[in-house]
Amino acid sequence: MTAPKTQMRREIEEIPAAVARLIAESGDALRGTARAARDLDPPFLLSVARGSSDHACTYLKYAAELQLGLPMASLGPSVRSVYGARIRARGALCLAVSQSGQSPDIVAMTEGLRAEGARCVAITNDSGAPLARAADATLAIAAGPEHSVAATKTFVTSAVAGLWLLAEMAEDRALIAAIHALPEALEAALACDWSEAAEAITGSSLYTLGRGPSWAMANEAALKLKETCQLHGESYSSAEVMHGPVSIVAPGFPVIAFAAADAAEPGLAEAADALAAKGARVFATTPAVTRARPLPHIRTRHGLTDPIANIVPFYCLADDLARARGIDPDRPRHLNKVTETL
Repeated sequence: MTAPKTQMRREIEEIPAAVARLIAESGDALRGTARAARDLDPPFLLSVARGSSDHACTYLKYAAELQLGLPMASLGPSVRSVYGARIRARGALCLAVSQSGQSPDIVAMTEGLRAEGARCVAITNDSGAPLARAADATLAIAAGPEHSVAATKTFVTSAVAGLWLLAEMAEDRALIAAIHALPEALEAALACDWSEAAEAITGSSLYTLGRGPSWAMANEAALKLKETCQLHGESYSSAEVMHGPVSIVAPGFPVIAFAAADAAEPGLAEAADALAAKGARVFATTPAVTRARPLPHIRTRHGLTDPIANIVPFYCLADDLARARGIDPDRPRHLNKVTETL
């Protein structure tokens, strides 16, 4: 008998429809926000987030710097909520990302930045949340209800909403077209079978790797392995792993490397092969590897949308791996759906 699907798996399978809904419902608000951001002509961008939302912001940091040529910095919310410091942010564009929009420290930092003259955009699944009220504008990510503790579709729709905003600011028609084509690509990504990689994860630790925008997906993957599988997943840039971290790589040590069709792909493939040569069991979302095992993956119409397609089969792997280890991914120990920090 086939085991019933977890709530997490049902929400993973809703990702293509959630992205399609975001595209259908949020275009006018998003383009208006992008016009206001262009008029602002910010000298830099800021982000405020925690957990999976912060990983979405890491992805958006690379996208902003690649698309707009503007630096983007992640702010520690406690700088405002705990220490009471003021951040000089006049003229900056701030992206405050939270699927619930509830956390007091995220709200406090957003309020503080707005008071200092930043234009703040809330990216959230609840347009009536405190975070939305604290911001100048809100991008509703249209994910629909998400009940599983581990965020999946809200991570993806947050990343897509933020990327779309940046693409509109840059007036990059090729990237905008790739975003509009994502629902079909994500539907295909659901069918990618990563079971070989899941079967290689037999211990309690592994590495996830990426470079550039894909490093954000490696960060998200490492967190999800902790949340759902009680595994010590550690994320590294492929440029860093061959320094200190390589020391603990022993024969059979599992590694998942996230690659996109961008300028970082050859170097990431080289790092993946170097680890495989040391005996690690390395799996990578690129055909460029020779020693590591290529994972089934979907290439989208743009190097900046490829990482989004790669996280979807990883989420399926995490769900499958949790159940194989006798863990209910819908009820991870010690965790709640909404975490409110000060």
